[in-house]
Amino acid sequence: MVLWMKKSSPRAFADRRNALSMRDFAHSLPMALLSSRELVMGQFRPMLREYGLTEQQWRVLRALIEFEKMEITELAQRSYISSPSLSRILQNLGDRGLVIRHPVRSDQRRVCISLSSSGRRLFNRIAPSSEQHYDKIEAAFGKDKLSELYSLLRELDATLSGL
Repeated sequence: MVLWMKKSSPRAFADRRNALSMRDFAHSLPMALLSSRELVMGQFRPMLREYGLTEQQWRVLRALIEFEKMEITELAQRSYISSPSLSRILQNLGDRGLVIRHPVRSDQRRVCISLSSSGRRLFNRIAPSSEQHYDKIEAAFGKDKLSELYSLLRELDATLSGL
């Protein structure tokens, strides 16, 4: 029996939700985080498109600028990109001359990735625009509130990592 497909009154929906002991969709933490993420990324996507980058490609460049060189598995973890998706992204960035693959001397099966000089130049061209978007978000939301949000998100990460 599929109740959710039937048209029913709001009261019937509330009764089903209570019977299932679930919060309503609008109060789902994953959905709230996704909503905020989409609104934040909506500030950055047009800028990234101007440079011919997707947000995932930008994440890879951002990770590599801070960590200079890293193995693919670590890059996937730090950029929150699945390994299969990262392989396609790295292929694209490599074809464009933005990243370089380096075999690991101790194990030729492993590969490290770093930014090429072209990748660094592209990053340096985009960074000021990116910071302007952060400034705009900070001005609209408030510096103290944004700082508190970062702190709360770190605390949530630490708490959930321990579960």
